[in-house]
Amino acid sequence: MLIQINTDSRVRADAKLREEVETAVNGALGHVAERISRVEVHLGDESGNKQTDDDKRCMMEARIEGRPPSAVTQHASSLTEAIDGAADKLRRSVESTLDKANDRRATDKHG
Repeated sequence: MLIQINTDSRVRADAKLREEVETAVNGALGHVAERISRVEVHLGDESGNKQTDDDKRCMMEARIEGRPPSAVTQHASSLTEAIDGAADKLRRSVESTLDKANDRRATDKHG
């Protein structure tokens, strides 16, 4: 599972941030990594230098083999919260997509 990280001009993608993203994504999706070819992560600061609530954004999109991509977005007051929230949402979305695919296969075999 390849993890691609993209940032806007107000977020610096240093080694610490990359490690934080990779840890969150692998923690959320490691159990289904063989079914995912790529996860794209887009990080942004929507208010620039101004401090406002929920101005950090993390969008994650998982490319699941044989299925349409699954994308989620999380806004939070810090990048860490946005990353963790998006990873959790993506885990639930991917699991739901894979469960539906498994249900269809079981129905096709038996029905």
